[in-house]
Amino acid sequence: MTQSNPTISPLRQRMIDDMALRKMNPRTQQAYIRSVLKLTQFLGRSPHTATAEDLRRFQLHLASNGVSSQTINVTITGLRFFFEVTLEDRQILRKMSAVHEPRKLPVILSPDEVKRVLEAATTAAATAAGRATTWHCGPCCPCPARHGSAFDDCRYR
Repeated sequence: MTQSNPTISPLRQRMIDDMALRKMNPRTQQAYIRSVLKLTQFLGRSPHTATAEDLRRFQLHLASNGVSSQTINVTITGLRFFFEVTLEDRQILRKMSAVHEPRKLPVILSPDEVKRVLEAATTAAATAAGRATTWHCGPCCPCPARHGSAFDDCRYR
């Protein structure tokens, strides 16, 4: 058991000990403790007295106050650890669910856009950087020099 701090409640100390037993990253520990602190502030009482309905209202409160999906999911994960591991109560979380976070597609340049970027490179350094970027990104065809590109160094010759 870690050294007990007299200003920390026994419940919080138990959660800290549970996280230390699992060798959790210190930043993860801070995030989980912050999750329980947010719930405590929302409830105005000890988090171990929370009901499933309290947790549902808390998640609704987070969502309606513009909290990001990622922050809501981290908060739910911290509360899941607190209730399932520290309090050994799996049933209370039945009304909480992770928020779907849509994946963002990367920006991909069209062949015409790549051509314009390379043509806009006026200095030798910019031209070399553009060539290196195109070379390392791997165009669809394994050899850009075969398609009239300005590349001098074709690795497939």
